[in-house]
Amino acid sequence: MAKQTAQHGKRWYALHTYSGYEEKVTSNLRQRIETMDMEDKIFQVLVPKEKKIKIKNGKRRMIEEKIFPGYVLVEMIVTDDSWYVVRNTPNVTGFIGTGTIPTPISQEEMDALQKRMGVNEPEYKLDVEIGTPVQIIDGPFKHFEGKVAEIDEGRGKIKILVNMFGRETPVELDFLQVKKV
Repeated sequence: MAKQTAQHGKRWYALHTYSGYEEKVTSNLRQRIETMDMEDKIFQVLVPKEKKIKIKNGKRRMIEEKIFPGYVLVEMIVTDDSWYVVRNTPNVTGFIGTGTIPTPISQEEMDALQKRMGVNEPEYKLDVEIGTPVQIIDGPFKHFEGKVAEIDEGRGKIKILVNMFGRETPVELDFLQVKKV
């Protein structure tokens, strides 16, 4: 590696790992930082995740999803020693950068990423109003079409009038179960 001594100061860098090993790399690296006494050069290790709402079997569930599968972010001062500790952590395939010199992540990109990760409750806004035709894309009424009768943004629910057996029947659904026609 080209001789570089703290040329960028404390910055964030992206590490490429084997997919599925992000958590293992994070804990291994934290352990190595401690045992090799690198707390003054390697500060934070994180797997960028965001909270998402998924619907499974008609139930809303909050899940955490990796934003960049196969990557771990490290805040560090790059020196020959710190580079070596990180690069030789099991399941790390390398830094993102040219050759052996890691490229720091811009502060704007990190701010945007941390903002995205910090969202506690995902909000879902549906761009519809009462009377808007929608198609149901999930649940027992999948593929049915109807018109919006009520919108409850606070609960993330929407009431649709679906034409069944020649009459309009109200069906309450989650925002995620419908799309505008």
